[in-house]
Amino acid sequence: MAMLLPQVFITIVLLWGAQAQTCNLLIDPQDLTVVVEEPVTFKLSLSNCALTEDINVKFAFSYADIVRAEPCEVDIPANASQGFSEVIKVFGLSPGHVEISTNVSSPAINTDNAFVKVASEYSDVIAIASTVIGWIYFVVWSISFYPQVYENWKRKSVVGLNFDFVALNLIGFSLYSIFNCGLYWIPAIQEQYLARHMHSSIPVLPNDIFFSVHAVLLTLITIIQCFMYERGGQTVSIVAKCIQGVFFCFLFISLLCSVFGVLSWLDFLYYCSYVKLTITLIKYVPQGYMNYQRKSTVGWSIGNILCDFTGGVFSVLQMVLDAYNFNDWSSIFGSPTKFGLGLFSVLFDIFFMVQHYILYRNQEPVNDYERLDGNDSPGPPPDSTSKEALDGEITHQDASTEVAPNEFVT
Repeated sequence: MAMLLPQVFITIVLLWGAQAQTCNLLIDPQDLTVVVEEPVTFKLSLSNCALTEDINVKFAFSYADIVRAEPCEVDIPANASQGFSEVIKVFGLSPGHVEISTNVSSPAINTDNAFVKVASEYSDVIAIASTVIGWIYFVVWSISFYPQVYENWKRKSVVGLNFDFVALNLIGFSLYSIFNCGLYWIPAIQEQYLARHMHSSIPVLPNDIFFSVHAVLLTLITIIQCFMYERGGQTVSIVAKCIQGVFFCFLFISLLCSVFGVLSWLDFLYYCSYVKLTITLIKYVPQGYMNYQRKSTVGWSIGNILCDFTGGVFSVLQMVLDAYNFNDWSSIFGSPTKFGLGLFSVLFDIFFMVQHYILYRNQEPVNDYERLDGNDSPGPPPDSTSKEALDGEITHQDASTEVAPNEFVT
């Protein structure tokens, strides 16, 4: 044992010295956007270390004919001063996405951070329009929850608002918030994502977190209103409870698998997002069916639908503009989930607008406090009297007001 200690010590010293002498090749910035036929630049640099030989660096492109680099390779002499750097120009040739990596002649050079992702676009104007449209639908979708809250407060009633829709909304946006917050704030999950998607960035932004958490809070306020105001005997349906039970069991089993290491936490978040997508596909059905049963949209805020429709149209428009500007139609047709969900929501909004403005226009339910459990029978009719009783009442009134012949004769 005593003889092994010096060897261990020497090994540690050698490893530390090798780590201290490791040269890192760096590229800054690592994300660029270039307009076709116009240049942008990035800096290629070498961390402080003493080279013992000449180094050749060649640039490699994940896709050809999208961009070109000048120069396409760099020679770093052994006698180069510490902190070597050189500016590289990148010219856009055609729209698309490409990653530029480096091939180095010496294996002693670490190139883990020697890459740059380049987005080549047709026009800056289209890119600016896409950004503006993105903020528009973010704001519109954020305020789309308020018309229903105001409608409930104004009427002091939630009759007409389907409780299945509200319950599914709460679950969906809660899972969306868990996905966003976990991927944005938990380093371990971020490491899992970056290990699985090399050279990618975290796809969650602060506005995603704000939207999802804000949606949860407004949905909770709506649920509180459901307990405070007149609801006409409505409850969450058995079908909706069964669906929620299936979701709960699936997520609970997934959570246990993540806790015991069978499933990564990143995959658990993905499963949460899959449930959210499923809810988005089915949550509008109960509300549309209830409107059909009641032959009325009273109590279901059309302002919510108009905002959701506007946001959905702008969301789809932004995806189309980005696909054209970067010649990346695979973002729509290759991975149709986001596009399909946005289009599906727009179609349901159109259906609700047809119900509100055409099918059930200016139609009040026969009894606004009728039960909403599938019974279309109206409430008790207003008080009325028979024709015979009405005729008798009129005769009695006429007799009582008849003037005697000599009543006013003096």
